[in-house]
Amino acid sequence: MIDTKTLTQLSAHVETPQSPETAVLETVPFQRGDGPPAIVRFTCPEFTSLCPVTGQPDFAHIVIDYAPDAALVESKSLKLFMTSFRNHGAFHEDCTVMIGRRIVAATKPLWLRIGGYWYPRGGIPIDVFWQTGAPPEGAWLPDTGVAPYRGRG
Repeated sequence: MIDTKTLTQLSAHVETPQSPETAVLETVPFQRGDGPPAIVRFTCPEFTSLCPVTGQPDFAHIVIDYAPDAALVESKSLKLFMTSFRNHGAFHEDCTVMIGRRIVAATKPLWLRIGGYWYPRGGIPIDVFWQTGAPPEGAWLPDTGVAPYRGRG
């Protein structure tokens, strides 16, 4: 059984962090085992942030795939982190890459990729992709499942 005593957010009432910078990404131990690495996927189809110029909301479908090494990101802390962007003003590219880098800093995975599929404002969707390097040998990498823009579905 995993010791959860060090987790401060799981099974507790936690207010949404005021910003991504103040959000805490917690981790739990992971044992990889033999064979190809596992790929863990988080999908956030209703991600929101704010345009840093106009203050208008921006919406995205975020897909995060990573191959954990010794730590997993705890999902409630990830949800709180993702929600903290609702009051955060940044361009699509900055939000997407910031999410990926924060998860890498917290978990030190074997590999991570993130796709930010941003819904259009002004008629142009912006899709942002970032990864830490080549995928691990032997890992199964499914398609992200996000349709090319045509109403995203």
